[in-house]
Amino acid sequence: MSRAIEPPAGRQVFERDYTAQPSDIDENGHVNNVVYLNWAQDLAIAHWRARAPAAEQTKWAWVVLRHEVDYRRALLAGETALARTWVAEGPDGPRYDRFVRIDGPDGAMCAQARTVWCLVDMATRRPARVPDWVPALFV
Repeated sequence: MSRAIEPPAGRQVFERDYTAQPSDIDENGHVNNVVYLNWAQDLAIAHWRARAPAAEQTKWAWVVLRHEVDYRRALLAGETALARTWVAEGPDGPRYDRFVRIDGPDGAMCAQARTVWCLVDMATRRPARVPDWVPALFV
């Protein structure tokens, strides 16, 4: 994933602003890479909670299987970034790809990620095929 990613036309996008706090800054003077991952995970969870019915949220959980991240521009303390996320068109069994793009206040991409999430049935604690109703929440 080296080219900048954008959501496909018509795709539902969830977004949130994040402001870099002094505690987010590493010894290089910019937001630490781990902070971007925390934001990506926070954004994905917030997206699920905003779209899925409350009763379904107690039945299912998502776990990350893989993160692939590109870092492009340093984000500095006090700068506010716009983070956007969207999902792939459809799942693959229990897996669902999610994309995240984090842009600085100037609109330049700071980081982008492709993450692979796995749906877990909370009753069995085992991976489960993504139900047919889930993609409709996000696509």
